[in-house]
Amino acid sequence: MDLFEAQAQREQELEAPLAHRMRPRTLDEVVGQAHVVGPGSSLRRAIETDRLRSVIFYGPPGTGKTTLAHVIARATKARFASLNAVSSGVADIRHVIEQAKEERRLYGRRTVLFIDEIHRFNKAQQDALLPFVERGLVTLIGATTENPYVQVNAALVSRSQVYRLDPLDAADIRQLLERALADRERGLGAYDATVTDAALDVIVRFAAGDARRALNALELAVTTAPVGADGRVEVDEDQARAAIQQRQVVYDTGGDEHYDTISAFIKSVRGSDADAAILWLAKMLTAGEDPMFIARRLVILAAEDIGLADPQALPLAVAAMHAVQAIGMPEGRIPLAEATAYLARAPKSNAAYRAINEAMQDVAQGLPLTVPPHLRGTGYRGAEQLGSGIGYRYPHDYPGHWVEQDYWPVGVAPRKYLREDLQQQEAHREATP
Repeated sequence: MDLFEAQAQREQELEAPLAHRMRPRTLDEVVGQAHVVGPGSSLRRAIETDRLRSVIFYGPPGTGKTTLAHVIARATKARFASLNAVSSGVADIRHVIEQAKEERRLYGRRTVLFIDEIHRFNKAQQDALLPFVERGLVTLIGATTENPYVQVNAALVSRSQVYRLDPLDAADIRQLLERALADRERGLGAYDATVTDAALDVIVRFAAGDARRALNALELAVTTAPVGADGRVEVDEDQARAAIQQRQVVYDTGGDEHYDTISAFIKSVRGSDADAAILWLAKMLTAGEDPMFIARRLVILAAEDIGLADPQALPLAVAAMHAVQAIGMPEGRIPLAEATAYLARAPKSNAAYRAINEAMQDVAQGLPLTVPPHLRGTGYRGAEQLGSGIGYRYPHDYPGHWVEQDYWPVGVAPRKYLREDLQQQEAHREATP
């Protein structure tokens, strides 16, 4: 690279978005994800000693997957190459492999290969890469927003250590924003900008744990704010709000967010936290989840988790489902919220759920199921000659409409499938507002 190329690259770096310019260069600059790269972690030791094995970083956008790949690129003595699974084909992979072979043959150096959006690899790409990961010719670093155990080739996953990156918390996001405001070389320090605490709070909430989103919002707020008479830039809460677009809920109707959110919703209802359940419901509806999917889950919840403790829960959930089907959205949100609140506040029992599961397990394991003669049907000619129904006692002919009688299969002793703790249910009723 000559002097002119270096200057052009420098100018290009300065023109890049703030999130790119402020990307950490070392592990000490990484904010958050202490469970993955904090002091003493196995991954940090592997990076610092340059003994990294294949890894897959999995998490939402803006949590540091690509950042960690760039930190590793700076730290490793191995040759570093990168591909994007969307734009790279089998030919690109073969080219990287040939270069890796040359690097190993001529210099004895390993090759670390970073593949962004690795979940988008097709079978041909996977087949082209897998043998060389298995043999250790390349050390793989994959980045994905999708669950790798579901979306990535099982053979690649089995040869990699998977690390889940979580959304950054508010304190981490605020630290990144303050660092960017102070940095005169890569950040916004040259603007001499003052950003009020209220404005920073707006951006932190808007970011929702996404560092890239936070830094891009800060850059837009600072670069579009009016310059005062003293030449300083001041960003207040209103200007911060004006600089950001309406926050979009992070959600995917067929991926992890879909399954994780409906799981949180179900567990909140089961755990009798009506307010948390309403919030998860609001997230799903705002993100465009199918309201009938939610309604069907409520019907299942009513039968599985409330059941005999409140027999009105199931017809109410069914009614809510029919109401949503009849009136559609957005009004359908109201019966969904009503059913959610009712089910969350209702006493809980999974007795029927447990009972049918245990009985079906007994059937599957071969429990004898011969119907005894006195319980057999009598609605056909010749039933009496076959002994069907003989000895059956009709309960309504007895006081209290009950008579002691054996209803179990031939040779099977009575079993207890339905078990209820009535005292526990009564305590729940008293404790639930």
